[in-house]
Amino acid sequence: MRDGIVTGEGVVVDARPAAFLTRGLALLLDLVLLTVVILLGVWMMSGVSLPTGYEGPITIALLVTVMVVIPTTIETLTRGLSLGKLALGIRVVRMDGGPITVRHAFIRALVAVGETYLTSGALALTVSLLNEKGRRLGDLLAGTYVVRDRGRSTVDVTLVMPPQLAAWARTADMRRLPDSLALAARQMLSRADRLAPAARERLGRSLAAETEQFVAPGPPPGTHPEAFLMAVLTERREREWASAQRTRDAALEQASMIHRLPYGVPDPS
Repeated sequence: MRDGIVTGEGVVVDARPAAFLTRGLALLLDLVLLTVVILLGVWMMSGVSLPTGYEGPITIALLVTVMVVIPTTIETLTRGLSLGKLALGIRVVRMDGGPITVRHAFIRALVAVGETYLTSGALALTVSLLNEKGRRLGDLLAGTYVVRDRGRSTVDVTLVMPPQLAAWARTADMRRLPDSLALAARQMLSRADRLAPAARERLGRSLAAETEQFVAPGPPPGTHPEAFLMAVLTERREREWASAQRTRDAALEQASMIHRLPYGVPDPS
């Protein structure tokens, strides 16, 4: 558990913290790239005659763009990657294991101006060494975490209807589950055999209780929480698939009617 990320649902994600040396090399590659961009911008500005007094604001705007805007944009669009991180096989994620958003990326980039660029990385190095998981100040403020991305195993569960619940599931009224709840249930089922027995039972009962609010009537008495979750997820998948098929068939039928001649005029053969 010590090397994993615990999600908000209590599920341990198979991702280990990136080594300090790996993060340092990734940062070095990113700094080299940013230096090249800055030098290129300075070279382009050197060939342009600017009005007196505009050199300072334009230089500041260039630095803000390179140090904050570009890293924020790249990490947001790639969900935690940069050129250096991609090359070293690491990624920035939230503390619950999810992908970062523009807020997380902006905080990390903004704090990096002080802890990385202005202090030549000394502050980032000190904070990372003092933190158990190697998080720098930007990670602490943004609530993020750098993990090893390359070679991570992705485990999912095959949804199969428990035979003893098939008849109940076909007649039960099931509302749409919130995406977070459905994801938590799938994660729990896929990693159930890797959880401690007590945590597995506690998490299964908690998720089953939440899911039961969206199902009527409830499962037969004595139903195991994991079997209940499996039945609900499987039945919801089948119903959503059937609904999608009906929607597709209706769209095809409407499309064929559009191309027909009106008022009973027979279509040309």
